[in-house]
Amino acid sequence: MDLLDPRVDFVFKRIFGSENNKDVLLAFLNSIFIEAGEPPLTEIILMNPYTDKDDPLDKQSIFDVYAKTAEGKLIDIEMQLFNKYDIEKRTLFYWSKRYASQLSEGDKYLELKKCVTINILNYSFLKNDQYHNVFHLREDRTGISLNDDIEVHFLELPKLDERIVPSEGGLINWLLFLKGANTSQWEVLRMNEPSLEKAMDTLQYLSQDSDARRLYDARQKYLHDEASMMDSAMQAGMKAGMKAGMEEGKKEGMKEGIKAGKEAGLQEGMKTGIREVAENMLSLNLDLATISKATGLTEQEIADLKK
Repeated sequence: MDLLDPRVDFVFKRIFGSENNKDVLLAFLNSIFIEAGEPPLTEIILMNPYTDKDDPLDKQSIFDVYAKTAEGKLIDIEMQLFNKYDIEKRTLFYWSKRYASQLSEGDKYLELKKCVTINILNYSFLKNDQYHNVFHLREDRTGISLNDDIEVHFLELPKLDERIVPSEGGLINWLLFLKGANTSQWEVLRMNEPSLEKAMDTLQYLSQDSDARRLYDARQKYLHDEASMMDSAMQAGMKAGMKAGMEEGKKEGMKEGIKAGKEAGLQEGMKTGIREVAENMLSLNLDLATISKATGLTEQEIADLKK
C-alpha cells in the first residue's frame, strides 16, 4: 500500500488538526518546545479543527493547525510543501494579524497573549545546517528581550538525513516521520516517541480510505499546479526584469559614454591649451624651470616641445 504524503497540508491537518488527535498534536508541540529549551504544554485547544468542510480545492480553506494553550498562548502551525517565496514576510504578516486579532475595541494591550508561528518547510530556507531555528525579538548587542510575545520556528525537512535513525526520543523522530521515512524505520521511531504510533495509524487509515485518497489527489494536484504557475511567473518576471535591466543599462551606458566623452574632450582641450602656453613662453626665451612652474609640465615635456 502506498502511503499518502504527510507533508501535503490536507493530510497534515487530518493527522495533527483533528479533535480525535489532540494528544498527537500536544506531543508534537512539546517535542518542538522542549528542544527549544521551553517548558512542555499540559493542554491544547484546537481553534480550527479539521472538518469535512475543508475542501482541498477551496482557496478559502485554511490547512494551518491553529491552537491555543490553557494560558491563552496562540500557536499556528503551517506545512509548506513548496517554496512560495518571501516566507519571512508572509510569516510576520500573518503573525501580526493573529496577534492584533486578539483585541476588540476598548481592550487593553496588556491582554495580548504570546503568538507562536511554526513553519514546517519542505525546502531549505535559512543559510545554516540547523533543521530547527527559533527567532525572538531581542536587542542586537546584549540579547535583552523586548518581550516574549513573538516566537517563530522554522523546521526545514531537507536538512535531515533520513538514513540516520535516531537512538533517542525528540523532535527529529517526528520530522523523519513527516519527511517520509521508510516504514521499516517506523518501529524505531515509535519506540523513541510512543505518541508517533497514533500519527502513523492515522496516516495508514487515511491511505486506505478511498474518499481521503480522492481528496488527497485533488489537493496534491492543486498544490503542484499552484507551484508550477508561481515558478512560471517567477521565471517570466526574471526574464522581463533582465530585459528591462539590459535596456536601462544601454541607456545608462550611452549617457555615461557621452559624459565620459565630454570629460575626455575637456581634459584634452586643457592639455592643448597648456602646451600652447608653454610654446609661447619658449618663444620668449624663458628658462625651462620657469615654464614648468607656470604650466605644470615637466622640463622634459617642455624640452620635447622645443624640439
